[in-house]
Amino acid sequence: MDKSIVAPGSHVRLHDWDPSDIAGVKGGKEDASVRMAALTRKLDALQEVLYAEHQRKVLVILQAMDTAGKDGTIRRVFEGVNPEGVRVASFKAPTLPELDHDYLWRAHREVPGRGELVIFNRSYYEDVLIVRVHKMVPPEVWKRRFSQINDFERMLTEEGTILIKFFLHIDQKEQKKRLQSRIDDPLKRWKFNPADLAERKLWDQYARAYEEVLFRTSTEWAPWRIIASNHNWYRNLMVAQAIVAAFEGLGMRYPERPAVGKNAHAD
Repeated sequence: MDKSIVAPGSHVRLHDWDPSDIAGVKGGKEDASVRMAALTRKLDALQEVLYAEHQRKVLVILQAMDTAGKDGTIRRVFEGVNPEGVRVASFKAPTLPELDHDYLWRAHREVPGRGELVIFNRSYYEDVLIVRVHKMVPPEVWKRRFSQINDFERMLTEEGTILIKFFLHIDQKEQKKRLQSRIDDPLKRWKFNPADLAERKLWDQYARAYEEVLFRTSTEWAPWRIIASNHNWYRNLMVAQAIVAAFEGLGMRYPERPAVGKNAHAD
């Protein structure tokens, strides 16, 4: 049993999940580097079969507090895959046209088609997180969205989408360190946004919001995984390992060659 999985119906207290955990990697960062290289090769090969088979759809969702490493995870875990058949969709503040539709509309447009692997950098979960913390909509609005999201994800999975959801878990101390690094390092300064400091003050509110998300939307068809992310190398390894395991469980095969005439041959 994957210990990172949030069992459906179980209450979550993020304090009970150690964001510095590196269990299962006896050789530390060096061991992780070797294992990561092997997983990258596997993922590249498996994604090629996904694309060739053209039957399944895979959607990876990354959610996290600021600085937890969504961008870094995408860059490291998927660096070896063929960009054909792979997309990243990032969800920032909705545009005016998007606001004219229901909150799931912009996400539904980005879900994978057959043979595709799509990574969501943030997602429709922002509509039960940031809108709650910043009181953008009344409680009765964001509360009903939990069941709507579960129904949406059930529909996706019943229509052939494999959903893999990760919450990248860091603590306040590590976030402070990473924010300070963005200020001090000239090569990282472009990442710094003064608004991040204001959001940091809302840490406890976001933590409570995430705990409810993990409790209410970890389902049998789309469970959440909480990934200890204080150590980037461990975070990347755990995400890659979970994705490769999900791919291997699909039983994918390359399709047979198209039917051709008896006398067909290559010139």
